[in-house]
Amino acid sequence: MSRLLRHWPRYLALCAWGLFTIGPFLWLLSTALKGPADLLFANPPQWVPATPTLQNFERVLDSQPMFSYLGNSLAVAVLAVLCNACFASMAGYALARLEFRSKPLVFGALLASMMLPFQLLMIPVYQLALTLGLRNTVLGLVLPHACTAFGVLLMRQAFDSIPKALEEAAVMEGVGRWRIWAYVCLPLVRPQLATLAVFTFIAAWGDFLWPLILTDDPARFTLPLGVNRLAGLLSLDWRLVAAGAIFSLIPVLAMFALSQRFFIDGALKGAVKQ
Repeated sequence: MSRLLRHWPRYLALCAWGLFTIGPFLWLLSTALKGPADLLFANPPQWVPATPTLQNFERVLDSQPMFSYLGNSLAVAVLAVLCNACFASMAGYALARLEFRSKPLVFGALLASMMLPFQLLMIPVYQLALTLGLRNTVLGLVLPHACTAFGVLLMRQAFDSIPKALEEAAVMEGVGRWRIWAYVCLPLVRPQLATLAVFTFIAAWGDFLWPLILTDDPARFTLPLGVNRLAGLLSLDWRLVAAGAIFSLIPVLAMFALSQRFFIDGALKGAVKQ
């Protein structure tokens, strides 16, 4: 109790920041549970619905094939996680352990690419997708997330923290580079891989702009596009839009809850070189 009284400004600031962070989500949940008699824009705001109901979720599921959109988003997100974890770990290992002439140039190009917004690369990536015949396909939606510069740099830092003596011992046993990467180094960077998986999953799951550009077949729509259709087809009923947004948030919250320990551990280990 004495510690609480001594540091009350710090705890007060943390509580205020926590409310500021989860406030939008609580308001979204409140809107999704409000019935027709509840005012959405009351002054002062009505946080607790007077007549809470799940009817908005039922109307969303009846009006849109949300489970089809859920399957599409899940396929895109899982495939993006697998591709990014594989390709980024291979590239990160090469930058951390292999010596080649253009290594500083490649590393600098990766850093520079992180400063470029996706909107700047959107047209060439779209043209590449059309050339490869990936329009209205899952692989086309995965393309921007298949290997990210952030993932490569994160895995480079992870591999760079592994003692070289382990690899030298494997080389003395006659183990090749591919097997060293797969069986010696990858098991040691599982926390960083979990961190990369969470970031990739969230980015692919919540991506709206790229699916909007690449797909025009409703059967290939992802959840963000499905939620966007609620605004257009149902005269912008914010209760239904909020219910659709809550529906799309559940898998992300579940994944983060399951991987929270690995996520925090990987973020800390990726930030400190041992």
